[in-house]
Amino acid sequence: MELMDGIDNKEKQNEDINNNQLELWNKLNESNTLPEIQNYIKEVIRIRGFVGQEIEKTMLLLLEEVGELAKSIRKNATNMNIDKNKLNHYDTIESEIADVFIVLNSVCNKLNIDLYKALKDKEEENIKRKWQ
Repeated sequence: MELMDGIDNKEKQNEDINNNQLELWNKLNESNTLPEIQNYIKEVIRIRGFVGQEIEKTMLLLLEEVGELAKSIRKNATNMNIDKNKLNHYDTIESEIADVFIVLNSVCNKLNIDLYKALKDKEEENIKRKWQ
């Protein structure tokens, strides 16, 4: 009976996690600001249990996601050859871009970087540059 209670308890925890994520997801819309989206990702990462992940591992995950984006672009937007046996292993470009964005925000959150401020500051520098 204890085993069944443990299974029921785990299912309840998973249901609570999914409900929390769904509640947050339902608040996302096109009028959200970048800081609101960054905070959403911070909360979702907390709910999913990745808050304690070391920055090195998060950075490696970001690089992996960028690689998956490159594979998806190669598959969907070029005429380069791909392994037809692995066709189902590639996701859409949009999905991979979202993954990169989520993990990039996670890196920012771990380092206490306000992505919006970083963007504004960098663009202020770029405006002053001479582009050819």
